Amino acid sequence: MIFLKEFDNKLRLIINKMDGALTVSVGVLVKTGSVNEIAEENGISHFIEHTLFKGTKKRSAFEISDCIDRIGAQINAFTSKELTCYYTKSMPEHLDKSLDVLSDIFFNSVFDEEELEKEKGVVVEEINMCDDTPEDLCLDLLASNYFGNLGLGRPILGTEKTVKSFSKADIERYMDKYYTSDNTVISIAGNVDIDKACALVEGYFASAFSRKKSAPQFKNKKTYSKSSYKYKKIEQAHIGIAMKGIKLGEDVADSFAIANTVLGGGMSSRLFQKIREEMGLCYSVYSYASSYKDTGVLEIYAGVNADSRDRALAEIVNQVKNLKENGITEQEFLRGKQQVKSAFIMSAESTASQMLLYAKNLIYLNKRFSLEERLEKIDKITLKDVLDAIDLSFDTSSMSLATVGRCRKPL
Repeated sequence: MIFLKEFDNKLRLIINKMDGALTVSVGVLVKTGSVNEIAEENGISHFIEHTLFKGTKKRSAFEISDCIDRIGAQINAFTSKELTCYYTKSMPEHLDKSLDVLSDIFFNSVFDEEELEKEKGVVVEEINMCDDTPEDLCLDLLASNYFGNLGLGRPILGTEKTVKSFSKADIERYMDKYYTSDNTVISIAGNVDIDKACALVEGYFASAFSRKKSAPQFKNKKTYSKSSYKYKKIEQAHIGIAMKGIKLGEDVADSFAIANTVLGGGMSSRLFQKIREEMGLCYSVYSYASSYKDTGVLEIYAGVNADSRDRALAEIVNQVKNLKENGITEQEFLRGKQQVKSAFIMSAESTASQMLLYAKNLIYLNKRFSLEERLEKIDKITLKDVLDAIDLSFDTSSMSLATVGRCRKPL
């Protein structure tokens, strides 16, 4: 059973009551991320996500963790380009405590200056860790090449310079803009009593907001066909390719997902079979679609031997061109369709996956997700639908490219 409620202050609550589930997942999701940051703020969405766990008016950082550990639950958070999420997973009888702690960090964090300075060091080390992870570095560079140095092109973590500059006033100013009731969704998935859950959310969240109207969201539609290279003394060469994708909520989303699955979505995909299995050039190669509220991008990644970089890149481009020009076979279509369908079915067994799935559909599309309707829609997809979706993308003539490694020669 799916329950949806909008409170007077525009806060929205969605509950997926999963009878028989042994856990309950709760998410507090704010529709903001690095996309909304100006240059001087880059990384502040992620920094706020960290600092909300560093102490409140009634709990220290340790007491926040201890309170959750005492009930055998989990608490965490993540920041993406367009979303910040704080979540717990617990047994159903601890729903009250989970909401209590989430509400406390969301509304009562004190942002102690000493704690902020310590957390800056933590985040800078996270940035350093990303810089030491060539795959992450390559994909961050690719985003900048494709979207430019703003909006979706900005790194989620920010830079050492921006992170070290953040103050309590900066945090509160940013939260005043986006941590508002109309920009927040509470999502609950699990075996819970709906009336009780609704009452708890009203008490812990709906009545606690002082900020009610969000600042405008950044619209990121412009893209570029840019290539760049970063030298790094490592064994592999890392390749990232970006092409036009589809935005969230488009009717062709599942057809596009099937096409992507055929290209690089699994071990039977063309990229995996050709680049890894047949040519033996890599361990990891894949493609994926990232959809946002205003735009979308299809991305391909491969990590190959440095001496094989140009050969691998040429074959990846050849595989994309072949898909564009010749489409896919009936067998590939049926296999890809089953993979896309199965992914939704398998996610239905996880309260955490369901919490996030229903929240995203509500916060981005203002729609209540229906698994049954989505599966029926996938069942109706034809091979022609997928071929039509391929026509919308997979265009190597306007792709962006990023490479990281020790090969200095131009591509």
